[in-house]
Amino acid sequence: MGGPVPGAPAHHREHGFANANPDFTRPPFWTRTSFFVRRMWAATFAPRGMDLPRVANDGAALRANQSEPTVTWIGHATLLIQLAGVNLLTDPQWSERASPLSFAGPRRVTPPGLRFEDLPPIHAVLVSHDHYDHLDLATVTRLARAHRPTFFVPLGLRPWFEALGIREVVELDWWQSAPLGALAVTAVPAQHSSGRSLLLADQNERLWTSWVVVTPDRRVFFAGDTGYHAGFAEIGRRLGPFDLAALPIGGYSDFRHHHPNHLSPEEAVQAFEDLQGRLLVPMHWGTFELNREPFREPPDRLMAEALRHGLEERVAPLSPGQSIRW
Repeated sequence: MGGPVPGAPAHHREHGFANANPDFTRPPFWTRTSFFVRRMWAATFAPRGMDLPRVANDGAALRANQSEPTVTWIGHATLLIQLAGVNLLTDPQWSERASPLSFAGPRRVTPPGLRFEDLPPIHAVLVSHDHYDHLDLATVTRLARAHRPTFFVPLGLRPWFEALGIREVVELDWWQSAPLGALAVTAVPAQHSSGRSLLLADQNERLWTSWVVVTPDRRVFFAGDTGYHAGFAEIGRRLGPFDLAALPIGGYSDFRHHHPNHLSPEEAVQAFEDLQGRLLVPMHWGTFELNREPFREPPDRLMAEALRHGLEERVAPLSPGQSIRW
């Protein structure tokens, strides 16, 4: 990764990027490698089952919608957000595994809440980072063929798309913005990591990000994948309040107290308050054989924490396929 780059933003490094939090400690190489191997082994040879109720959705209402703001949970970090006549997908993943291998690795335990064929025309895709559960080769190439959307990506990811022949790519650094019709799309800080190599050779060579989408009367925050960090409050001050905040709530159990790269349900509530959010849509749970915690634990803990904060009516835990207006 190398040292800081003189004159560049603080998160830039000579050969990649770093988290903004000066107290962030990256787990040792052996910890990261052994975790990866254990999860690949368990997900392949000892997978758990899951029976998450889904809401039947043939996409007809979504395809007919021209103006109402809606959000639909497809699964994991994949959301369909309709806003000001624009249809956006976040971290699209329709594959059976979140893995570089078709025959091994974390498999899908809950089918997508909406068939790919039932999508409305997709105008834009927000990609938070390059991990396989958030950036899926098969889904991205299919979207490019069928919909020709504009892909919004963090720094360092444009070459990956261009190698696939995808040219409609907008690459942004933290706090940079770009227009999308009547919308403004802004990349904002997240606390996470990147890398797609099985040997971890490309760790943090590409940036990771959260996204903010703004229209004259609506504001959306999509966290992507992140641990809790002080930047949530700054994002809330600079770009909030947010009518909709999509926050991850799963994948926290590998650390006893605080996972540096994933939010616990309790931290998601704190982040929601920091962001000055009005409606919290939880995600990043119950979809892939990725995490150690019981599948139903994240939403249960989230609602218990929301109740303690008096926010239970502002949390919308969706079922796969469920669409709501906001």
